[in-house]
Amino acid sequence: MNPSIKLLLLFIIALEISFTTIISLNVALIVLAIAYLLIHHTKLRTIGWLLIVPLLPAIGLWSTQYINGSGNKTLMAWVLFSRIYTFVFTGATFTLTTNILQLADSLEQNWHLPAKFAYGVLAAYNLVPKIQHEVKIIRAAGLMRGQQLSFWSPKLYFKAVLVSINWSQNLAQAMVSHGFVEDAPRTHFRHCPLVWQDWAIFTVSIILMQVGAFLLPWH
Repeated sequence: MNPSIKLLLLFIIALEISFTTIISLNVALIVLAIAYLLIHHTKLRTIGWLLIVPLLPAIGLWSTQYINGSGNKTLMAWVLFSRIYTFVFTGATFTLTTNILQLADSLEQNWHLPAKFAYGVLAAYNLVPKIQHEVKIIRAAGLMRGQQLSFWSPKLYFKAVLVSINWSQNLAQAMVSHGFVEDAPRTHFRHCPLVWQDWAIFTVSIILMQVGAFLLPWH
């Protein structure tokens, strides 16, 4: 499925379930999301972490609503609990199965996102591992001088920001030297077509979502 269409579909689903109070619909979306992840060979360990990590905030929302809520407190508590997992698993179907390079290409070619923004986001994403490595170097250099730069130390992040600014300048110069010109017409080595099958999956998914939200007699 086209990455930008998938992103739009998940945004609509997230927006709709934010205004519905149907527990069964949330559970159905979670089951479908898990099935989608398994089809794409997502590790069971990863799915297990997706179940464990949101548990604490989900319990917090459940208890807050059950203790301090109004109206049908039990229903709303379980709605909020299941909604947390719905957001997590539907989001995982995008983040764990979508290539960031294909997403950038799709947003630029299919939705006419400015090329400088698309390539800028892609460059920032690819710099993350280097920034993590640089943070380790900064902390090691601090230890050699007798300075303990902890995870919350402002000096650590200030130095990392300075390094990132230097990298961004070098990256901008590299893009210009390779022929990148703002607002100039571009050709593409990688093409990300938007075909009718993408729109068909999108349309059917939206229709099924409306059937589940408004027509099926579940609660």
